[in-house]
Amino acid sequence: MQDNTLKRIVIAIDGYSSCGKSTFAKAIAARLGYIFIDTGAMYRAVTLHALTHGAIRSGIVHEEEVVALLDSVDISFRFNPERGASDIYVNGDLVEGRIRTIEVSNCVSRVSAIPAVRTKLVAMQQEMGRRRGVVMDGRDIGTVVFPDAELKIFMTADPAVRARRRYDELTAKGQQVSYEEIERNIRDRDYQDEHRAIAPLRKAADAVVLDNSRMTVAEQMTWVMERIAALQ
Repeated sequence: MQDNTLKRIVIAIDGYSSCGKSTFAKAIAARLGYIFIDTGAMYRAVTLHALTHGAIRSGIVHEEEVVALLDSVDISFRFNPERGASDIYVNGDLVEGRIRTIEVSNCVSRVSAIPAVRTKLVAMQQEMGRRRGVVMDGRDIGTVVFPDAELKIFMTADPAVRARRRYDELTAKGQQVSYEEIERNIRDRDYQDEHRAIAPLRKAADAVVLDNSRMTVAEQMTWVMERIAALQ
């Protein structure tokens, strides 16, 4: 149920991969009647585009070739009433499922670290959130994209818990995956996200930490609504 009685703000959600940031952000957006923008999906979309057009070969990201493809990438979100959420499209093609594969996951941190990729997508994200009433999740929303966001949340959870959640999500979709590979991927991504040269993952000084290792989505919603109410 939407709550339109509160003043409209920007809610920036950062944190580690597979913490449920998107699920959490979608739930907040639905509750408040806000726009949800999955910035991680945008970086995944660019990675998929690079893979499809041969700019990533044998797991090696060819930076110059990825940059050359940026002008041919058009990313958009369309609301899907069946899911009650937005799907992501690249050049008019639905890619919601294709961007969640292990192949994309293994390359997205390196693609995200390319300065030209970040410059293009950050500009798109800032334009999307210009009017407030937005929930964004990613790695650098509170530190780079919206440093003036009224509410900044930094999400974390134990890596083993995150790996189990990701494994359950992918196997539920019928994908044949290895739990060990997923946990290794998550730990590798944590390291890459924290140590990349451009906009590394870090908690904004004024962000509140949400460790959801042992929290349900409902408990997280109660937690965040208390903090939103405190801003009114």
